[in-house]
Amino acid sequence: MPDKKEKDFDDVTLFLGDYGPFQITLIFLLSLFIIPNGYMGVVFVFVSDTPDFHCKVNEKWNLNSSYVQDFTFTERSSSVGPDGCSRYKERLNSSQVSPSNDTEACADGWDFSKDIYTATIVSEWELVCDNAWKVPFSSSLYFVGVLTGSFVCGNLSDRIGRKPVLFLTMAMQCITALIQAASVNWGMFTMLSCLRGFGLTSCYTTSLILGSEILSPKPRMAYNLLGQSVGFGLGYALLPLFGYFIRDWRMLLVACAIPGLLVMPLWWVVPESPRWLLQKNRLKEAEAVIRKAAKMNQVSTPDIIFPSKECLDQMKSNRDERNSYTCLDLLRTSNIRIITLMGIFMWFTCILVFSGLSLNTSNLNGNKYLNCFISAVIDIAAYIMTWVMVSRMSRPIFVFSSMMFCGILLLIIQLVPDDMDTVFQALALSGRFGISAAYSIMFVFFIELMPTVVRNTGLGIFSTTGRIGSILCPYIIYLGVYNKGTPYIVFGSMSIVASVLTLFLPDTRNNKLPELISQVQPVHRHCCPNKGTSAHSPNLRAGKWRRAPSVDKQRHHFTGGSIC
Repeated sequence: MPDKKEKDFDDVTLFLGDYGPFQITLIFLLSLFIIPNGYMGVVFVFVSDTPDFHCKVNEKWNLNSSYVQDFTFTERSSSVGPDGCSRYKERLNSSQVSPSNDTEACADGWDFSKDIYTATIVSEWELVCDNAWKVPFSSSLYFVGVLTGSFVCGNLSDRIGRKPVLFLTMAMQCITALIQAASVNWGMFTMLSCLRGFGLTSCYTTSLILGSEILSPKPRMAYNLLGQSVGFGLGYALLPLFGYFIRDWRMLLVACAIPGLLVMPLWWVVPESPRWLLQKNRLKEAEAVIRKAAKMNQVSTPDIIFPSKECLDQMKSNRDERNSYTCLDLLRTSNIRIITLMGIFMWFTCILVFSGLSLNTSNLNGNKYLNCFISAVIDIAAYIMTWVMVSRMSRPIFVFSSMMFCGILLLIIQLVPDDMDTVFQALALSGRFGISAAYSIMFVFFIELMPTVVRNTGLGIFSTTGRIGSILCPYIIYLGVYNKGTPYIVFGSMSIVASVLTLFLPDTRNNKLPELISQVQPVHRHCCPNKGTSAHSPNLRAGKWRRAPSVDKQRHHFTGGSIC
């Protein structure tokens, strides 16, 4: 007698439809979590910017001289000293004291221009000259916090749930920002930056996982690209607006923290992932989420959504055999091991290049607020283009095209003459468009590649390695001091290598999310998939995965992928 066909989560919840009131509401609510992340991650652009500065004028100098009065700040800077870190020594001239041509250190501190900012951490704590290293160090420690949070919260959400980690990380970065606004010294500010970074990427990733596990394939793509990515871009675009009207760094942090706190009451509205609840054997709670969704969509539900009696019997008999999955399971089989290693390199490269071009954009000539806004508009355009094209192209081909486009343009930059700044900036912004498109689809692609049992752990590791790239990025940019084209050679070369590796990954478009490690689609042994083993082959769509390692059978007889 043939075995009864097992249904997966998407089959069981098919009656909910794709774009009902429940799905639209969920997409909107989860996207609200991402908008604060869009500006929290780059608020350093204005908080730690260095305004024009020069040494304080020696009090013994003649205050009525032209060296002090009736001069603009720039003219006064050149009169006080040859640069911002030294000043002319005093010279006795008759009965008056005035500058000489000899220089000395800024013994009395510095004066900072207030043409753009009322105050930044640089002007408040005089982080210039010998203390200038503290500014990039603060940014590096922020990304160390992001790195740590990506790893810790990725595993934590697989253990205690997507929803608690989502709200915890949002609260952490907002409350920390409020405390950071009251920092009394640079050390306190830096340590709080690390804590604030701890929750940023974890909040983004967990929100992405939560929505992807609840939604069906069609709205999942709209959520990932339009809800999440465009929401992030809108948050980025709000930053220059906040910064333009709030020129003091303390009040700017307060303004950035408040919107994140306003989403906390959504705890009573946003549901937990039913897939995760099934993984944790909490069938009644998972069924309650589905019934509430059906009620909002005004569709009828079957009397029994998940056959709990059979499932509970299986769970009870196999309780001792089921253990929690860990990051070591990402290396358990050769197939998922290859995907994991490729993902680590691809995420490292993508975030490294994305961060590098972001630094370049912030340093473009012209108005800093306008440059920041242009950068956000480019990101939003890339995300919308990704949404339009991703349903028409396979995932590997799209990522390959985007990263290859970026890599080629970055390698061409070194051929541009030094006096052609406009061409240089156009190529850099075009390259950013390509890497932004690849970055937006990277989350979607690897969510679809990784199985539910280790999905958030895997995404946490990928994000962690990517943040190592963001930490190393300033040092690669610094190589431009010796050769202007060196950073772009590094970025372009790595982007091209990562794009080629993408062709070995299977296409996950229009496929169901794998639940078990044994259901992960096989990688291609050649750049192009062999006939009959593509991501759209009948066997894969029917759930007949090519490999079925015994690890899943031994460790997890019941999961959310097989509804008994």
